[in-house]
Amino acid sequence: MSIRRYYVPNSIVFITQVVDYRKPVFRYAAHLQLLRTVMQEAKERYPFKMLAYCFLPDHFHLLIHPVIGVTHSQIMHSIKPNFTKKYKEGMGLQGSMKFWQKRYWDHIIRNEDDLADHLDYIHYNPVKHKLVARPEDWSNSSFRHWQEKGNYPPKWGWSLPSNLDDFRIEPSEDDS
Repeated sequence: MSIRRYYVPNSIVFITQVVDYRKPVFRYAAHLQLLRTVMQEAKERYPFKMLAYCFLPDHFHLLIHPVIGVTHSQIMHSIKPNFTKKYKEGMGLQGSMKFWQKRYWDHIIRNEDDLADHLDYIHYNPVKHKLVARPEDWSNSSFRHWQEKGNYPPKWGWSLPSNLDDFRIEPSEDDS
């Protein structure tokens, strides 16, 4: 199956990237910090604004706004191999290694409702995966930032938000 990527200049993009075999490597603070460092390096080379994020043990979600002339593929093609190379160096591993699932899931945000749904999905994800009971209890997401800005009322996400009840956006194993 071939995935066709779409690029719409000046668009916000939702991205999901999964670790191969869903190995929970980002449960370790050092690996998560390495990912953050590699993302910052990618941002310096391919500028983008990070609007929202959630880092989970075996995958991450991003909501990014690349500057005009930069594509989400360039950003991801910087993050994935550079992280893998530095991870291998840090772990003392030699030879080839498949760290990530082959493809990442992307979605161009279409309108304000679509943006709100994806923000909610990202921020509810740690609850969905039963890592925490409340979104604010997960430190590796942008939820608290958005709540402080007034986007989320107190106790948001303590139960499944109605707009996410049938919201399906994560790729299947075949899609990744």
